[in-house]
Amino acid sequence: MIVNTGGRTDTVQYYTDWLLRRFAEGYVMVRNPLFPDKVSRYELTPDVVDCVVFCSKNYQPILPRLHEITDKFNTYFHYTITAYGRDIEPGVPPIDESIETLLRLSGQVGRRRVSWRYDPVLLTGDYTIERHIQTFKRMAKKLAPYIDRCIISFVEMYKKLEVNMPELIPLTGQETETLAQELGRIAEKYGIYIQTCGTNSNFARYGIHSSGCATLDILGGANGIVFKSLKHRGMRQGCHCMESRDIGAYDTCMNGCKYCYANKTPRRAFENYRLHNPKSPLLLGDLRPDDTVIQSVQKSFLAQAEGQTALMP
Repeated sequence: MIVNTGGRTDTVQYYTDWLLRRFAEGYVMVRNPLFPDKVSRYELTPDVVDCVVFCSKNYQPILPRLHEITDKFNTYFHYTITAYGRDIEPGVPPIDESIETLLRLSGQVGRRRVSWRYDPVLLTGDYTIERHIQTFKRMAKKLAPYIDRCIISFVEMYKKLEVNMPELIPLTGQETETLAQELGRIAEKYGIYIQTCGTNSNFARYGIHSSGCATLDILGGANGIVFKSLKHRGMRQGCHCMESRDIGAYDTCMNGCKYCYANKTPRRAFENYRLHNPKSPLLLGDLRPDDTVIQSVQKSFLAQAEGQTALMP
């Protein structure tokens, strides 16, 4: 089984102590977002967890103790660093600070386990095509020696954005082509493997690969392990990743990114944070008397599950 720690919230940045405690105690509970009285229990032990996939915009809080997880588990790290400032991503550190943290993360876990996410790519009056090109170029030059790949995606115009981000300028087909061409050219210049995420669009003509961001090939190559040949069902439309189990919760990320799909509103995330108990097996609150706890069936995807251990970078 693949465990995802950052699809629903930035667990690493805001819930570090809880996350480390869950791995130390060897299990976690996750409330079903559609049926709140249903709770799934997942064992967090190396014999049933093939890889732990992280996704965050700030790894600084967990770096001093990250070894408590990487010493025992296969891991992979997505680090999102974009061109945007606090006007778009209020809770995210400045670009240069994020770059320095990524360099430290890469030095700790090895470059093959770190991907740089430059997504979603979107336009406003301040964040123009030219600004994206110049910022991406500056970041690519610094990050190239420390990352496994760069993952990009273009913003999806879902309904919530009309309310949360009225300044957003819809990308035209030509603008998307221009951005893809330039980002592909810059990645090639600095020797960065670049790929898309969450889309069926094909930009191979610009040197951009089409792939999932958490495939068994990527996770296996990063950790020196071999997975079975299994179909990647994806987690949503256009996703080509191997299915995973997210241990976070929606409406809990306090980064406040205007383009976020996981929060209904930034205010709701701050309100929910008051329910967080670092000692609870649940990210929010505690088990209730009327909860039904279901032990999840966890199957290994490894080709040789017996005797597999996590490899150090």
